[in-house]
Amino acid sequence: MSHRVNDDSSSTWETTPPAEDGPARPPSSHSSSSYDDEAPRFSKKKAKKKQPFWKELLVIFSVALLLTVVIQTFIARVFVIPSASMETTLHGCTGCVNDKVLVEKITYLFGDPKPGDVIVFRGPPNWTGGKEPPNFVVGTLQDLGSMVNLSEPSGTDFIKRVIAVGGQTVECCDDQGRVLVDGKPLDEPYLNFGGGPRQQDSFEKVTVPAGKLWVMGDNRNNSSDSRKHGDPTPADGAIPIDNVVGKAQVIVIPVGRWGTVSDHNPQTGGK
Repeated sequence: MSHRVNDDSSSTWETTPPAEDGPARPPSSHSSSSYDDEAPRFSKKKAKKKQPFWKELLVIFSVALLLTVVIQTFIARVFVIPSASMETTLHGCTGCVNDKVLVEKITYLFGDPKPGDVIVFRGPPNWTGGKEPPNFVVGTLQDLGSMVNLSEPSGTDFIKRVIAVGGQTVECCDDQGRVLVDGKPLDEPYLNFGGGPRQQDSFEKVTVPAGKLWVMGDNRNNSSDSRKHGDPTPADGAIPIDNVVGKAQVIVIPVGRWGTVSDHNPQTGGK
């Protein structure tokens, strides 16, 4: 007589009773430790610790200072006009609100200054009396302080108008009191003679050396410019192009004088 083998025989299979309150466990071919490893795990994220206010303030200040240095070094700076040599184009006088002008540096990356440009430049030794400009950090802080009237400008930067460039000859003056460049009278509507006659201080005829600029103030008889710094020769009054910081473009303070700075070309009648 044959015997049938029962597939549910305890000798062949193990059965796991279903859990009372949940789905049945899989067969025990997976150990309990393996099952536990597959169970979802939950972890508590640590709350991010808030930085102290003084640290946040220090970061903000550092970023602002870095941006200021980058912008002033490569793009533009604001300069205070401390003297009356450019009146009335730019105001700079005792007892008044001195103009603050935006001087941009991009223009001269693609070309040299032209006649009529109002430029800021570092004074060579014969302009500054040998006074050395402050180092970059001190100079930057001094410039920032002068913008809010907390300090004086460095005293080694100047602002004048370009009258002639290297190779041109400058002389004074024709019978109408006009400066001549290469024998031709200049058209200078920006000049200020303080209400007096159109008469300029005379100076020796000079040829501007290559790589230099002849600069003069719009307040022509009240300006210490290329005419006054010709030492040991008149040509030494010209300033090196390499000393040019940038071109004055806009008056930013005071608000009542907002506007662009004229770059009327005196050699071509503004054209």
